Amino acid sequence: MVGTLLRNTLVIGLAATGLLPTTTFAQSGYAAPGEIGLQAGVTPIMDSITAFHNGLLIWIISAITLFVLALMIYVMVRFNRRANPTPNRFSHNTLVEVVWVVVPILILLVIAAPSFAVLSDQMTVPDGERKYLGSDIFSWGEVEVPAPALTVKATGFQWYWGYEYVDQAVGFDSYMLDDAQLAALKPGEPRLLAVDNELIVPVDTTVRLQVTGDPGGVIHSFAVPSFGIKTDAVPGRLNETWFYARKTGIYYGQCSELCGKDHAFMPIAVRVVEKQAFDTWMKTLQQTGLDEATLTLASID
Repeated sequence: MVGTLLRNTLVIGLAATGLLPTTTFAQSGYAAPGEIGLQAGVTPIMDSITAFHNGLLIWIISAITLFVLALMIYVMVRFNRRANPTPNRFSHNTLVEVVWVVVPILILLVIAAPSFAVLSDQMTVPDGERKYLGSDIFSWGEVEVPAPALTVKATGFQWYWGYEYVDQAVGFDSYMLDDAQLAALKPGEPRLLAVDNELIVPVDTTVRLQVTGDPGGVIHSFAVPSFGIKTDAVPGRLNETWFYARKTGIYYGQCSELCGKDHAFMPIAVRVVEKQAFDTWMKTLQQTGLDEATLTLASID
């Protein structure tokens, strides 16, 4: 048992320090085999999540893990049958019981303050005056987020996503590509994540995201790891979050709620493009439809 624990600890330690060549830290966009850690963030929200995880949470988790490992080794060495043939007979220790109640409470309090701030920033759409936590969990109000310039409504259906650009009064549905469609239409994109119609948004723009579920359907969850967003899509309820993508590219997510038989087959793909390309795409979408808009965007790229 001790050997297994030590071996696993060594593997994790080597991976974290980059000494295992097959292991890399996670990229942005989507996860690939052999990666560890959170996906690289491209939004302020994901920056704060990463800072909270790497700057505080991982150290607390590591300290607890090492303490428990050391305690287990000590108990196995000090109190095995050979070293301690006559066991002590007592039922409890008041000091120990007080410590193992008080210390976890203190740890949770240390974790709670920054975690509530990060959660609040995810769930509150900025109004142009409000400031978010920033990339350093110990610094408050460093970065001002401008008011939303685009509002998108994402609706979870059984089992696909529908997108509506609220102010522009246009929308479309997004379905996962099967293997044949992927090979024919979008070779090279990730399997089970590529879709026929990506959600198109401009770079360096605050996007208000409204999330709901089909009134006759079930609960879904809209999640894009590189954006640091995850919001339930509840039928009859409109939830909100926001993101500000600072880098162009395609960023994938998935429904994160066990919503039914095709839960694993309703991915999310958000394509971040330059503002001029978005304006051209949106104008074409409004005038001639989605197919022509897609071709226009392809020609711009």
